[in-house]
Amino acid sequence: MTQTVCCEWGLAGVEALREAVAVLVIVDVLSFCTAVDIAVSRGAAILPFPYGDPGKARTAAASAGARLASPRNAGGQLSLSPQSLMTIPAGTRLMLLSPNGSRLSLAGGAATVLAGCLRNAAAVAGTARMWANGGDIAVIPAGERWPDGSLRPAVEDLLGAGAIIAALDLSPSAEARVARDAYRAAGADLADIIRGGMSGRDLAGWGYAGDVDLALAVDTSVTAPILRDGVYQAM
Repeated sequence: MTQTVCCEWGLAGVEALREAVAVLVIVDVLSFCTAVDIAVSRGAAILPFPYGDPGKARTAAASAGARLASPRNAGGQLSLSPQSLMTIPAGTRLMLLSPNGSRLSLAGGAATVLAGCLRNAAAVAGTARMWANGGDIAVIPAGERWPDGSLRPAVEDLLGAGAIIAALDLSPSAEARVARDAYRAAGADLADIIRGGMSGRDLAGWGYAGDVDLALAVDTSVTAPILRDGVYQAM
């Protein structure tokens, strides 16, 4: 049978595909997967924790022997902000709260789970093919959330997924083909599109334009973070 790549959005996409594929690639460009890539590339380990009760997060971090990430606006502390992780010491175990990337990462079931973004698109594609060993691969753009909790498709995740799908060079589902072609069509306008999207505008408005710049550095990383026993680490 022909090895294929498919693409579906968010938690529902993970739940629909996790038993049908060998590898799931979670794509949360702004900012979970970019943060994971930067931290893991520096020798740190990232423990995803679904966004929720801070007290439960503190208890979970202590039990896992991990440092709990600070809120993004804490200033000077390790957080979901990729800029804050540029000097994270090797060997750090950091529990990272995220309402999208963390939750999806932990929902992968028996499939191998990778954290993908624009920075590591080619590296993740190569690792996904190796771990799939001929099996099918699903690329999952995480998206964001509207105030009522419903999924808000995010342009940066569509394009990040498309970059990975393009690098996989496998037979695509219709949805994967659309994501791939959107990435190819963006071309030199990729950065402007992502900066102009809702997530890019929000981060810039909150003072985190530097996080967007880091996320836009296509294929500058050779790291493919893989989830093992609930921890993202380098292979």
